[in-house]
Amino acid sequence: MRHDIIEKNVGLMALLIVLVISGGFLVEVVPLFFLKETNEPVAGLEPLTPLQLEGRDIYIREGCHVCHTQQIRPFRAETERYGHYSVAGEFVYERPFLWGSKRTGPDLARVGGRYSDAWQRMHLFDPRSVVPESNMPAFPWLFENKVDHTGTAAKLTTMQTLGVPYTDEQIANAADQVQGKFEIEALVAYLQQLGTVISTKR
Repeated sequence: MRHDIIEKNVGLMALLIVLVISGGFLVEVVPLFFLKETNEPVAGLEPLTPLQLEGRDIYIREGCHVCHTQQIRPFRAETERYGHYSVAGEFVYERPFLWGSKRTGPDLARVGGRYSDAWQRMHLFDPRSVVPESNMPAFPWLFENKVDHTGTAAKLTTMQTLGVPYTDEQIANAADQVQGKFEIEALVAYLQQLGTVISTKR
């Protein structure tokens, strides 16, 4: 039988596996590089402000992305709970992506504007004061530490190099926009813009 020839020849089997995987990649992935909807920002998408960008870095530093995804799948159970499913054009300025796959806590892709700034602050200071069943840790140091503004301009410059449309004027003014701000202000600013570019009406 012909399959016996393949099964008994490791080199031939390895070559065929590589060919199959390569063919699948060419068919499934390569076309996405040329689709406008996966490469172009959605209407109304703007780069993060310097304060929001610092908040995103705090979000990553504190490991928030480990327990919270930012990717709503196009299934009824998810869209009814979280809102409009995630669209590729929302993430064209994201470096790195924070989609995730584990939900210890709820997905945050559309959390922006869903709660007030005061609620977000209280939730981060003492999660169980607003969500009694929460197992999220508290982050009281965010209310004491100030954002390190000395590296903000460099962060925007790096993002500009990666294709995010920051202007030279925005980069020059970046440090002034975050100087003196507490980390909690930056993190809440980041959370409050999540998913707001696409309507969450159900």
